[in-house]
Amino acid sequence: MTLRQADSVSPTERAQERRPAKKEFRPDIEGLRGFTLLAILGFHAEVPGVGGGFVGPDVFFIISGFVITGNLWGELSTSGTIGLRRFYGSRARRLLPVSATIGVVTMIASAVLLPPLQARTVMGDGITSALYVGNYWFILRGVNYFATHVPPSPFQHYWTLGVEEQFYLLWPPVIIGAAWLIRRARRRTGVQATSSKRPYLVLLTLITVVSFALSFASTYVVPAAAYFSLPTRAWDLSVGALVALTAGQWRRLPALPAAITGWAGLGLLLLACNQLTSATPYPGTAALLPMLGTVLVLGAGCAIPSQGCGRILGWSPMRAIGRLSYSWYLWHWPVLVLAPILLGHPLGLAGRLTAVLVSGGLGWLTLRYIENPLRYAAPLRRSPGGSLALGGAFTAIAACVGVVLLVWVPAPVGRGAPAAALAVTAAPVPAGSTMDAYDAAVQQAFAQVQTAVAASVELKAVPSNLDPPLNDAGAEKGALLFNGCLRTPFQSGQPECASGDTASATTVALVGDSHAAMWNPAFQQVAQQRHWRLEMLGKGACPLLNLPISNPLRRLLELVEHCEQWRGQILARVRAEHPRLVVVSMWRGYGVDESLTGFHSYDPVWIDSLTRLVQQLRATGAKVLVLGPVPDPHFVVPICLSGYLDDVTACLPRRSTAVNESGIAAESAATKAGGGHYADLTDLFCTADRCPVIVGNTLVYIDEEHLTFEYSRLLAPVMGALADRTLAHG
Repeated sequence: MTLRQADSVSPTERAQERRPAKKEFRPDIEGLRGFTLLAILGFHAEVPGVGGGFVGPDVFFIISGFVITGNLWGELSTSGTIGLRRFYGSRARRLLPVSATIGVVTMIASAVLLPPLQARTVMGDGITSALYVGNYWFILRGVNYFATHVPPSPFQHYWTLGVEEQFYLLWPPVIIGAAWLIRRARRRTGVQATSSKRPYLVLLTLITVVSFALSFASTYVVPAAAYFSLPTRAWDLSVGALVALTAGQWRRLPALPAAITGWAGLGLLLLACNQLTSATPYPGTAALLPMLGTVLVLGAGCAIPSQGCGRILGWSPMRAIGRLSYSWYLWHWPVLVLAPILLGHPLGLAGRLTAVLVSGGLGWLTLRYIENPLRYAAPLRRSPGGSLALGGAFTAIAACVGVVLLVWVPAPVGRGAPAAALAVTAAPVPAGSTMDAYDAAVQQAFAQVQTAVAASVELKAVPSNLDPPLNDAGAEKGALLFNGCLRTPFQSGQPECASGDTASATTVALVGDSHAAMWNPAFQQVAQQRHWRLEMLGKGACPLLNLPISNPLRRLLELVEHCEQWRGQILARVRAEHPRLVVVSMWRGYGVDESLTGFHSYDPVWIDSLTRLVQQLRATGAKVLVLGPVPDPHFVVPICLSGYLDDVTACLPRRSTAVNESGIAAESAATKAGGGHYADLTDLFCTADRCPVIVGNTLVYIDEEHLTFEYSRLLAPVMGALADRTLAHG
């Protein structure tokens, strides 16, 4: 398919532009690719001083927008056509075989090396990456590119290929469509056709502004979408296109100002790589720094490509890295992710740098024997259809390999001897008993669990009767929503969610985020036994604490998450319904494993807010029980166990790292100051040293932080004893 240029230029201009366009090779751009790759490699290898190397994809996108738009415009201006088949064939021949080959090797290595549960997820990542929609797959999974508490996917870096391929697919039709609209508009107005770039510049500016605004807002509201999606990254590509269409103006720069401009741009890129960190909300406004730096380098290179910073970027070693950048980029991340598993230990800095060098060697082999031979094969260069067929075949093979491996990876099943289930017995304390009796009931319930926990530390093999089975644990995470009773972060309101004896005059409210919802199975059992009406009032990522957010940009989140609105509704319901007991629970990973909300667990604001909340709830006449945190393993427990079916001890976190003793002490004091009761639950999960993830035959965690329903129910007698004591206290 082609677009004729005859309706876009005047006869005089067409005659001038029929002269063959001289494609100037830009060594500085090849070197800039090399510089960008080094930044990414340094960031992923955790090299000191390169904490902002994650800006590399932005630079790559701007370069792509510059080069592709420049080529398309040059073709349109000189030949009067844009050959879509030729363009897509060239892209397919250049990119698809390499990405598919590396993807297949990565999937096979992952199936062999990774724990089965993780390998299954990786196969899904590999299949979607092979189809170049991996970036949207990561959005649907809510992947945090900077997360450290979940194992990274070996395909996580493929998100950039998704954005690039989607850009390649859409950009030529956008130019064609723009030209068609411009032609029609000029025919209607009777204006003679010209080759003015102005309409295209207006269109590109509009795309840039809209995309950046979307990216800015999404960074604080839906960070996964902001980071991975084409709409929120399109402004990088359109900025590169703007530089390409204004190259003539850049070429007019005198040598000295151009050199200063280029050095300033390179300095901004170095500043971004050095000063930005994984804690920086990104892309957001922070992405303007590498964008401006890249624009200045590209613009200066239009005038003096081999002078100024072009001398460094055009240095032959830097250009060699640039030529390797595509293959090396695709190899480096799976090598860094899989090497520690292959070697059996984490990599230090020297080990990570060695892994990077090994991936560079793999990149050279790929360039030498796959990328260049196919890219420059004369028969394929003459046949756009053949190039497309070749790329499609590689893509189909990669996707099919992923499907086969997904079926092949075995479901993890415990092979250890069957274990006895934890059994806790705790009869309700008779009415009118002394507080000593209630204290004794709590102590006896805790003691039974502590005995089982201590015995489970020595467990070696995953029991064959593990409950729930490892393969089923993930399904419980979805069940935490309890048919809408736990509101998701972007849902408002709170439905009626009563259980137990719903006709009872005694109401108990279980309130908080998902860490309150995980205790719902336990309290449902207690409510049935004691004939209470239990109400679960929960919203994900929204603790009931009134936590002010000082950063005005974080306030954008409230526009869609409605946390403050939800808190107000819950407090109003508590005041209206007068429950006898309010049980409060919340996650303590805010500010550490999650930074979106702006909350910071255990900080002074958190502690002060807890005291105020307890006072507010006590003012309604309710007794208040605040549940302390469950230990934080800092890894996804079922995935770890699926890789150590015969060595459960490899998945036992230490109490010193899983439990924040000082934070618990501060919360306990704050709760008591507000007139409530605090339950430190640590001894239900840990010995003095370790925190077993299987107790008896029961799996404790469904992921890296939430309890299984089974373990929650087993602790129902303990929760009942704690609730009874709180209600009995004067």
